[in-house]
Amino acid sequence: MSTSTSTSASAQTAGASPWRWRVVDIVVAAVLGVAIGLVFWGWNTIGYPLFGVLDGLTPGFGGLAVGIWLLGGVVGGLVIRKPGAALVVELVAAIVSMLIGNVWGVSTILSGLVPGLGAELIFALFLYRRFGIAVAALAGVGAGIGAWVFELFYGSTPNILKTFEFNAIYLVSLVISGVILAGVVGWLLVRALAATGALSRFAAGRELAREV
Repeated sequence: MSTSTSTSASAQTAGASPWRWRVVDIVVAAVLGVAIGLVFWGWNTIGYPLFGVLDGLTPGFGGLAVGIWLLGGVVGGLVIRKPGAALVVELVAAIVSMLIGNVWGVSTILSGLVPGLGAELIFALFLYRRFGIAVAALAGVGAGIGAWVFELFYGSTPNILKTFEFNAIYLVSLVISGVILAGVVGWLLVRALAATGALSRFAAGRELAREV
């Protein structure tokens, strides 16, 4: 290779968009999606009954149990930090949960798609440049609102047919759950992963190393 060709290739590499996905990004997104899909599957046995119990106390309170199912978008966005990461990880996790088996079947894919878009929108609003706990919490809120919108219109008995009071309580419950179970827990989970060295090829891992 000539010097001019080498210089040109180096310039192209240096000028490559930081938002462009690398092979390692794709692999890690898939691994995270599968791992979180297993978490979803495990939470199905706890969260679904808990949802019913909370809704029995006050209709709409069931949303407090939903946050764990919103975890994929937050974790994907915090780790990979590129457009589409939050959506991809949440969607892969939903597909894995569906394939293993749950009571919702194919609708699980849509229930991953819309909240994933909600989380993705928050990271996009910050131009994929801020990833602190506040942004993670906001991404959880975005995912929660996405879940609320999805359930408002989807299904044989969509929530739009229910009372305003129910939908207001459910929205607030989803936001609280999104902040805590998806946002804060997701941020702590990424920090824990980074501490093991598993994220050394990602900014999330390098940032923790600098703090230490």
